[in-house]
Amino acid sequence: MSKCRKCNIEILDETERCPLCNSVLVQTMELENMYPNVRIKARKLMLISRIYLFCAILLEVLLVYINVVTDSRTWWSIITALSFVYVYMLIRFAILGTSGYKSKVIVLTLIAVLIAVASDFVNGYQGWSVNYALPSGILLIDLGILVLMFTNRRNWQSYMMWQILMILFSVIPLVFSLVGIATAPFLGELSFVASVLLFVGTLIIGDRRARTELKRRFHIR
Repeated sequence: MSKCRKCNIEILDETERCPLCNSVLVQTMELENMYPNVRIKARKLMLISRIYLFCAILLEVLLVYINVVTDSRTWWSIITALSFVYVYMLIRFAILGTSGYKSKVIVLTLIAVLIAVASDFVNGYQGWSVNYALPSGILLIDLGILVLMFTNRRNWQSYMMWQILMILFSVIPLVFSLVGIATAPFLGELSFVASVLLFVGTLIIGDRRARTELKRRFHIR
């Protein structure tokens, strides 16, 4: 930013002379400092994420040691490790990541469900994760996709690939039921039906626009 001492006005344009009196301007502040330095904030957040990662590793080593020396019947320290990993993913992906909000919400929900399943399996598998947590997470994401489509009606077709992904994920509870891992198949079947109906409904109601989006995504002429 520059200032004309004769006219006593500030000039925002990058010029060396006053547009009114043609006098030489005096530099008052650098133009680039008119905007916040995003890079400095990003570096600070990156530093915070690295500090958190180091502290989480130290704390997890201590928790594993306590888990071992106390002769616990369950490996509860694995749950704490997964929790630390999720928080780290939350910082790096949700806060520092450059992906859109829809990708962040859906991916973080999927990671949370997978962590719940892993926690169940490593601690003596009781079945609550595949019977309830996994299908409930799929239903929650389906509902979130539906809400996002209504709130972003101009670009609703961009969510169709997420719908296909959720159909693929909803097959997992069905497979678990067939092999006997899941003992309460109702929620798994419901999540599969809901995912398929959401996609079919979008395809029918969206008509040509939906078909065009699928052709574009899969490079079909």
